[in-house]
Amino acid sequence: MDIKELTTPSFLLDLDVLEKNINDMAELCKNNNKRLWPMVKTHKSTQIARMQRDAGAEGFLVGTLDEAEKLAKEGFLNIMLAYPTAGEANVARVISLAQKAHVILSLDGLDAAKALNEAAKAAGLMLEYLIIIDSGLHRFGVLPKAAGKLAVDLSFFEHLKLAGIGTHPGHVYGASSSEEVRKVANEEINAMKQAGENLKEAGFAIDIVATGSTPTAAYAAADKNITMLRPGNYVFYDNIQIALGTVLEKSCALCVLATIISRPGEDTFIMDAGSKCFGLDKGAHGISLVKGYGVIKDHPELLITDLSEEVGKIKILGKTEIKVGDKIRVIPNHACSAANMTDYLIGHRNGNIEKTVYIDIRGGSFRKPPVE
Repeated sequence: MDIKELTTPSFLLDLDVLEKNINDMAELCKNNNKRLWPMVKTHKSTQIARMQRDAGAEGFLVGTLDEAEKLAKEGFLNIMLAYPTAGEANVARVISLAQKAHVILSLDGLDAAKALNEAAKAAGLMLEYLIIIDSGLHRFGVLPKAAGKLAVDLSFFEHLKLAGIGTHPGHVYGASSSEEVRKVANEEINAMKQAGENLKEAGFAIDIVATGSTPTAAYAAADKNITMLRPGNYVFYDNIQIALGTVLEKSCALCVLATIISRPGEDTFIMDAGSKCFGLDKGAHGISLVKGYGVIKDHPELLITDLSEEVGKIKILGKTEIKVGDKIRVIPNHACSAANMTDYLIGHRNGNIEKTVYIDIRGGSFRKPPVE
């Protein structure tokens, strides 16, 4: 079956491009002697996780406990939590998970650590953790110069063991040029080097120096102090990555197939895909370079200017052969958000449908509700 025969909207996944993206990142890590633990929040798919593992990924970084639990259930036993865990019910889930898999925590303070340590003690477990370093995003983490002090404070928790440090330079998504991307990468690298030195001065040896964002991955891979990369978006890429200069349009594996359903004005089309396909993301953590709400493949004369929940408005900027009833393919601004809008992606090669790729790790998608 050809993708042209599909009803719309449909989420399309170019399998050739997906496989190339996965293999290219694995090769980058292999060539630079870096461990690869991809962030799964981008795709939330155990099928794609298997592809990453087959290509060389040692473990996975997760953004939610749902992701962690589903991975463990499917046999992925090296799992790293990107954020601190707090709250009695959530801590209990971490302990249950750690009894089935190798779990590495991420911490940036004592409060969450105290609860995790007490729960680990009760369960007879020793939990490894990374100290989160703030390399410029100013979300989680401590400044590099405070890493040693926090490690000293955390060392009093007998059931928690320091394994390393980690950071996410998410402020790179506020960059306005390739030069600014390089600048953020340098900040990321320098922050981790300083944090490592600070820990060494405080008497701590670490095995993991983990960082990761897709735009800065190549820079981080080339640095001798970094030991682990944790990018996520690279499996799909998207319009934001194009705008940042990370990749060209041909590297984007995910798009939404939509139909032009109306032409209410000479310079306006309406398509049958809206915010419930694309989200309303125009760039996280800062001012984005992107224009509109996605890029329409092969049609630079069309700009998506507005999204309602189920439809989108397109401005016609120049001569076009597109007409009502025609189908278009839209690369989302943010593929991570778009993939989370559906239960499955339609995998194809050169337009020929090959298989379904299920998004089976979405929040609550596999857990039973507490009350039926």
